[in-house]
Amino acid sequence: MTPPSPTPARPWRARLGTTGLFFGNGLGAGGWASAIPLIKARLALSDAELSVALLAMAIGAILLMPCAGLLAHRLGGAGRTLRFAAIGFAAMLGLIGLAPSLPALAALTFLFGAGNGLMDVGMNARASLVERRWGAAIMSSFHAAWSCGGLAGATLGGLLMRAGAPAPWLLAVVGGAVLAIVAGSLPHIGADGAGGGGHAFAWPQRRLAGLCAVALLGLMMEGAVADWCAVYLTSVVGLAPAAAAMGYAAFASSMLLGRLTGDFGVRRLGRTEIVMLGGALAAVGFALVVAAPAPIVAIGGFCLIGLGLANLVPAVFSASAAMASSPALGVAMAATAGYAGFLIGPPLIGTVASIAGLRTSFALLAAATLAIVPLAAASVGRTRAARPQA
Repeated sequence: MTPPSPTPARPWRARLGTTGLFFGNGLGAGGWASAIPLIKARLALSDAELSVALLAMAIGAILLMPCAGLLAHRLGGAGRTLRFAAIGFAAMLGLIGLAPSLPALAALTFLFGAGNGLMDVGMNARASLVERRWGAAIMSSFHAAWSCGGLAGATLGGLLMRAGAPAPWLLAVVGGAVLAIVAGSLPHIGADGAGGGGHAFAWPQRRLAGLCAVALLGLMMEGAVADWCAVYLTSVVGLAPAAAAMGYAAFASSMLLGRLTGDFGVRRLGRTEIVMLGGALAAVGFALVVAAPAPIVAIGGFCLIGLGLANLVPAVFSASAAMASSPALGVAMAATAGYAGFLIGPPLIGTVASIAGLRTSFALLAAATLAIVPLAAASVGRTRAARPQA
C-alpha cells in the first residue's frame, strides 16, 4: 500500500513578501493622492492642467500593462520585471514633487503610472502563483493589504501636511517608505513558477473577454464613487462638506472589511457566487444612494457599494491568471481593462450629470452594476476547474 504523499508546505515567505508589495503600492497611492492638492498649488495649475498630469499617469499605466509579458521575456522573468517596476514606482513617486512645470510633471506622472501599471500586473501575477501553491483562495487578503496601505499613505500624507511639509518633502518621505518596504519584501516573493513569465505582448484573448468586462465595470464603479461620492452627498443629499467626507470613509472602510473576509467567502461559496453577490450588493447600494430619503441611507448605500465591489477585482484577477496562457498575461489583460474603466468612469459620470443631473448618473451606475451578475455567471464560472489546488 502506497503511503499518502505529504501535504506541501505552504509558501509563507512568498505570501508575506507579496503582501508587503501590495501594502507598499497602496502606501504610495495613498501618499500620492494626499499630495495632489499641494502639487496643484505649488505649480499654480488649473483643474484642466491638473487633469493633463493625471491623464498622463493613466496613459502610462494602460500602455505598459499589456507589455508585461514581453518585458518579462526581455528582462529575464516576471519576478525580475516586478523588481524593476517596484523600485521604479517608489523612485518616481519621490521625484514627482520636484517637477518645475506642467510638462515635467506630466512626464514624471507618465513614468510613475508606467511603473505602477507594471508593478500592479507583476504583484497580482505573483499573488496568483502564491495562491495556487497555497491551495486555497487568498487573493482578497493581498488586496486588503493594498487597501490598508492606501489608508496608511493618506494618513501619513495628512500628518506631514499638518506639520507643514511641502509637496517635495511629503512625496520624498512617502517614496522612501515605499522603497524600504518593497526592498524588504522583494527578496521573499519566491522564484517564477511555471508559466509565470510571458513571451509576447498581451493581445486580447476571447476567452477572457467576460472577465475583462467584469474588471472594467467593477473599477469603473470604484473610480466613479471615489471621485463623485462627496460631490453627490453635498449637491444632491445636502450634507456639509465635512460630513460628506464620511461617505467615502464608509465606502473605503466597508471595502477593506469585504477584502479581509473575502477569502473565507470564496472558499465557502465559490468565486463565481462571490462576484455575483458582490454585483447585486453594489447595485442595491447604488439604488439606496439614488433614493436617498435621508443622509444616513445614502451613506449606508455607499457602505454596500464598497462591500459589493471589494472582491470583484481579486476574484477576476485570480480567474484571469488561471485561464490565460500565463498568470502575468491574464492579469495584464484584466488590469488593463479595469484601469481603462477606472479612467473612463469619473468623466462619464460628469458628462451625464451635466446633461441629466448627478442623480441620473448614479441611477445609470446602478443599472450597469447589475450587468456584473450575468457576466460573472458566464465568465467567472468557467474557472471552477482552475481553483487553487494544494
